[in-house]
Amino acid sequence: MTLRPRTDIDTETGAIPAPRSDGSGTHAPKSADATTTARRTLGAVTISLPDRPTHVLLDLDGTLTDSAPGIMACLRTAFTETGIPVPDDAHLRRFVGPPLGLSLARTGLTDAQAEAVVTVYRRELEGGGMYDNTVFDGVTDLLTTLRDAGTTLVVATAKPQPLARPIVRHFALDQYLADGVDSVFGPALEGAGQHAGKEKVVARALAASGGDQAGAAAVMVGDREHDVHAAAANGIPTIGVTWGYGEPGELERAGAAVVVGSPAELREVLLG
Repeated sequence: MTLRPRTDIDTETGAIPAPRSDGSGTHAPKSADATTTARRTLGAVTISLPDRPTHVLLDLDGTLTDSAPGIMACLRTAFTETGIPVPDDAHLRRFVGPPLGLSLARTGLTDAQAEAVVTVYRRELEGGGMYDNTVFDGVTDLLTTLRDAGTTLVVATAKPQPLARPIVRHFALDQYLADGVDSVFGPALEGAGQHAGKEKVVARALAASGGDQAGAAAVMVGDREHDVHAAAANGIPTIGVTWGYGEPGELERAGAAVVVGSPAELREVLLG
C-alpha cells in the first residue's frame, strides 16, 4: 500500500490548527464533528480527515473517468482550426481537470484567440468527444462499496454541469449517487475569459447533499490542486488520487490530507 499521509499533523492531537484571516495564530474549527482543523503550510491549507466520512464529493475528470483522450483531441482540433500552434501532449494534458477558461488564461492567448478556441472545442466535445472517455478500473467497485455502506456520494466537477451530467449518465455512474444525476454539480458554461473557481461548486454540492450540516463529515476526492483548494475553502479535507492528471507532488503541495494510488486504497481510507 502506498498511502502518502501529511507529515505536518500534530502527533499528539491529530489536529492541524487553522489560520486566522490575517495569517497568524489559529481559530476554532468550523466543525468539530468533521475534524476541520487546519494550518497553513507551504502556502496551502491542510485539513485533517474525519474518522468516518459520511459524505464524499468526487471529482469527475481524472478521478472517476479517464477523459484525457477526448479532451486532448478536441483541443488539438480547436487550436488547429484557429491557426494557433498546437501545444505538445504534455501541455495539453494539463488542460484536463481545471476550468478551461483558467487553463487558456495561462497560455498567453488574446481574448479573441481564446474565445475562438473555446467555440471549436465545445463543438467538438458536444459532437461526441466527451464520450471518448472511460471509467477508471476499480471505480465502479469502489462506488458500489461506498453506496452500500451508506455513504452519501455526489460529484463536484470543474466541467460545466450541462456536459458533466450526460457523461455521468452515459457511463451509468448516476446509479451510485445520492440523487442520481441531480447529484452532479458543476459550473455553468463559461466564455474564454471566465473561470469561476471550483469553490462555489463544492459549496453547492455540500449544501444540496447535507454535507455542510452539523454531524456530517464530508471529504473531497480529486486528482488536481484546484480540488484541494476548493475543498479547503469550504472547510473540508481532500484525499488526492494519483491515477489522474496531477503533476508529481502537486497534491501534497496543495495540502491534500492523504494521497492514494488506487481505488482500493481509497476505499480503505474512507471505510477503514
